[in-house]
Amino acid sequence: MTFSLELILVLATLVTGVIWLTWALIRRRLSPERQASMPWYVDYSRSFFPVLLIVLVLRSFVAEPFRIPSGSMMPTLLVGDFILVNKFAYGLRLPVTRTVVLETGRPERGDVVVFKYPRNPAEDYIKRVVGLPGDLVEFRDRTLFINGEPQELEKIGTYEGVGSGKMMTGATRFRESLGEVPHEILMWERSAGLSGAVRVPEGHYFMVGDNRDNSNDSRMWGFVPEELLVGRALFIWLNWDYNGDHWDLSRIGNRIQ
Repeated sequence: MTFSLELILVLATLVTGVIWLTWALIRRRLSPERQASMPWYVDYSRSFFPVLLIVLVLRSFVAEPFRIPSGSMMPTLLVGDFILVNKFAYGLRLPVTRTVVLETGRPERGDVVVFKYPRNPAEDYIKRVVGLPGDLVEFRDRTLFINGEPQELEKIGTYEGVGSGKMMTGATRFRESLGEVPHEILMWERSAGLSGAVRVPEGHYFMVGDNRDNSNDSRMWGFVPEELLVGRALFIWLNWDYNGDHWDLSRIGNRIQ
């Protein structure tokens, strides 16, 4: 169990709820004078508990905002993109323990997914699902193969970076298709890239960044177990790259594909 914002929110909701409920139970036994004199901590708890409960329910079971801190998903997601993540796409999970209480679906190949980094579950990562349980994933000559089938790859031009992503200017843009899910990726053509083949274990997923030569992903540290999934990325609701001093209002509302 990690000490996180989620844990703090759960504890705050529990504490304020218990204080308010306890006062409500003992208030009936007090004199009218004492009933009218509510302690300050009870007054605060009564005010904050409903707000904390609503935030906890929405954040745990409906949707949660995230900020993209790195360029590993360029050009799909840029540094400074603020995104909304569907928390019930892959099952309703209890906060903190992450126990699934209701199955609602499984990741599909091509989904852009937020998950807990397997080597440090306190960190949130976002990558694209490339390999499903049982898949044979292989990188060969800069091409992705799934179960022996090459995924369609089309060169579409040269990338022009903005803000913190200017360092990627000059990389080649490709359109890759994972089955019926087309998306853009970046690669440096002069780079050899990584090669090799792995079989994805049951209950696990193989995640790769769209910025293929600049992504810390399953090619380096392995598979993502199902229990570490957080949700599916939906859309961008703001772009503010304050490190690169760049705004892009045109990205607001863009669906993540």
